[in-house]
Amino acid sequence: MSTPALHDRRRWTDGNHFELLENGEAFFPAVFEAIARAQTEVLLETFILFEDKVGLALHTALLGAARRGVRVHVMIDGYGSPDLSQDFIGSLCAAGVQVHVFEPAPRIFGWRPNVLRRMHRKIVVVDAQLAFVGGINYSADHLGDFGPGAKQDWSVAVRGPVVAHIHRFCHAALAAGHGGRLGRLGPFGIRQWFRDHAPLRRRPAALPASGDAQALFVTRDNHNHPSDIEHHYLQAVRGARQRVVIANAYFFPGWRFIRELRRAARRGVDVRLILQGEPDMPIVKTAASLLYHHLTQAGVRIYEYCDRPLHGKVAVVDGDWSTVGSSNLDPLSLALNLEANVIIRDRAFNHLLSQRLEHLMRHSCKQVRTDELAESSTWRLVRSYFVFHVLRRYPSWARLLPRHAARLSPALGEDALTPVCATSGGKDAR
Repeated sequence: MSTPALHDRRRWTDGNHFELLENGEAFFPAVFEAIARAQTEVLLETFILFEDKVGLALHTALLGAARRGVRVHVMIDGYGSPDLSQDFIGSLCAAGVQVHVFEPAPRIFGWRPNVLRRMHRKIVVVDAQLAFVGGINYSADHLGDFGPGAKQDWSVAVRGPVVAHIHRFCHAALAAGHGGRLGRLGPFGIRQWFRDHAPLRRRPAALPASGDAQALFVTRDNHNHPSDIEHHYLQAVRGARQRVVIANAYFFPGWRFIRELRRAARRGVDVRLILQGEPDMPIVKTAASLLYHHLTQAGVRIYEYCDRPLHGKVAVVDGDWSTVGSSNLDPLSLALNLEANVIIRDRAFNHLLSQRLEHLMRHSCKQVRTDELAESSTWRLVRSYFVFHVLRRYPSWARLLPRHAARLSPALGEDALTPVCATSGGKDAR
């Protein structure tokens, strides 16, 4: 599905303001306060929503908004948020919240088979005026008091003209999910659907300037925009003249990306990667470490973040380019999942994010040195040959994995006793 929104958001917009929100301590209060102040509409997309203290706080905020007449749409991923209770969902439904589940699937012997092509975005839009984009889910493990497993991550609060593009995109994603099932909504449901998705029938309203930042809202899907986020990363690295700093939780990009990092380092750019040293999944560090020799020998500096699991997906290039979002630099994010990043041209924001990343490297990271990578030259040769051929063919091989028409489904099954929140399905929900 191609909509005007997809064309609008390819253009840079001026006059935006970005506030960096680090970890749940900054992110959750900002989002909950924005929802509490909402007057007309809340659109929320997330990969993970758990029924813990963070999820319950979000639940309270959404209930309050819906009960005072705010239109509320929540899209959760069927793999990332599989265990919400009927009481949790049912009370939202009863208050009027529309809850949509992206590609749910029943467990098979306790195993969730729907791991591929997930809705991995983390977006909030409030009253079409304020947006949040980043990598933070709604779960207690994004708070420091969770313990050693607490995640390090970032999001941004956005004001300015680019919010209109984000707002329109979220409605387009919901509309795509509703495709082909309007007849089941009945006459009043159809009227409600057209009222909720009126932004699709007009160009984004011009929002007043809120700052000096240029911005671009970039997404990845499995149809019209399969490589947009990777393209902007590559473009920034190719144009880098002084420095590239990438902090990314799951790092195993394609061969082109590795090649551009090596080329940048060899032409004198200070290229640094902040990767997981204490990963939430051991295979993450194993996969990234397969690339260490190849990168460090070209002059790329690698830092492993060791305080706790790194969950961030941010980068800075030179003095004005930055990105914050949901996209990792691995095959799942770059070739399969639905993702969203904002790209920012603003020296003040770049400076602030750079300072935070520098703080991590100085105080919470261990630099990986080539002479410390102990392994035999024979094994390194075999491993390098394997990695080269896997990455050289990526993402071609990733496209061979199952590809289906993604759908949104009711949060509760139609045989449930509590109300059905949303009936939707059909085309790919970008």
